[in-house]
Amino acid sequence: MKVLQINSVCGVGSTGRIAADLHTFLKQKGDTGWIAYGRGEARGCDAAIGIGGTADNYAHVALTRLFDRHGYGSRGATRRFLKQAEELSPDLIHLHNIHGYYLHIGELFQWLKQSGLPVVWTLHDCWAFTGHCAYYDFAGCTRWQTGCSHCPQKGAYPSSRLRDRSAENYREKRELFTGLSNLTLVSPSECLAGEVRRSYLKGIPVAVIPNGVDLDVFHPSPDGVRERYGIPPRDFLLLGVAGVWEERKGLPYLLRLKELLGEGYRLIVVGVDEKQKAGLPADVIGLSRTESTAELAALYSAADLLVNPTLEDNFPTVNLEAMACGTPVVTFRTGGSPESLDGFTGRVVEKKDVPGLAAAIQEIRHLGKPAFTAACRDRAEKMYDQKRSYAQYYALYQTILQK
Repeated sequence: MKVLQINSVCGVGSTGRIAADLHTFLKQKGDTGWIAYGRGEARGCDAAIGIGGTADNYAHVALTRLFDRHGYGSRGATRRFLKQAEELSPDLIHLHNIHGYYLHIGELFQWLKQSGLPVVWTLHDCWAFTGHCAYYDFAGCTRWQTGCSHCPQKGAYPSSRLRDRSAENYREKRELFTGLSNLTLVSPSECLAGEVRRSYLKGIPVAVIPNGVDLDVFHPSPDGVRERYGIPPRDFLLLGVAGVWEERKGLPYLLRLKELLGEGYRLIVVGVDEKQKAGLPADVIGLSRTESTAELAALYSAADLLVNPTLEDNFPTVNLEAMACGTPVVTFRTGGSPESLDGFTGRVVEKKDVPGLAAAIQEIRHLGKPAFTAACRDRAEKMYDQKRSYAQYYALYQTILQK
């Protein structure tokens, strides 16, 4: 079996690590694979193929900013890549994020249609069925169900400063993405799968394969975190983690907890930029984003609770990583975030309900982290081991190719 994966990044970020780890799983099975990627440095893959380069990325960004034509730049880079793809002669194409300023979706889908190759497309967000945005829940927008126009999130990723082409983008993407007869969609969450079935992609088969985590890396391993940051053992340590604390990730709700909880609580926030770090309260510890999984595992393990105040999300990996480290989770009822939890591994409260969030935190402190640790690790082992996830993908590949 020869599988060509395509993603915006390789080996970094959540989607990049998924692609790289799936590539490793295929190799262990004795199969062949490649990862084609658009930005940054490739990690965790010995067969990575860069698409375009920095200048091409910037030109694609300019096209997006000025004309709202995201996904329609990088024509030359895409054509050169597709010639390479033909030479590789893969048996199956696995798409991940095809947005990200590096691919021309018209060229890609025309080639996919002509090649007749089976395609698996993992939807890590909602971009595939909207006229512009990757998420719409925060804006409360439902135009994607009938036809986008007058986009309320024109300035959101992928940001357009001038034109609003959401109506045209919607029609063009619908025609492109529904034109393959051998396409199978994958969603990491039941929530997103339900949204897909209400979109113009509803006629395409969609399988649910939850993301997994590396349980050999994410396991209870506090590694002196409290000592390093001067946090007394008696203080209840809260942790917030995000790749980027953009507005939809809910940083203000996390910080408001300090006002409600009072003394005896400490907060570490991972993923803040320098400006956000400078604006944090004096007793909140702000850490920059890290790609070190060992460092993340130590932070999760040392924390008494992960607080995930996300306002829109697919199936956040941070919840899984925390549970794998034996740490319970409190989150808003947002998208697929609650799906990974049960009453033994954390609490779910209504979106934007900060007093409810505080009450859930106080309840878990009263019960004590040890009351949750075994259940958290057990749930991670049974449901969110990445080997289980990749085995499901492998079985899906086999089923598709046998047809």
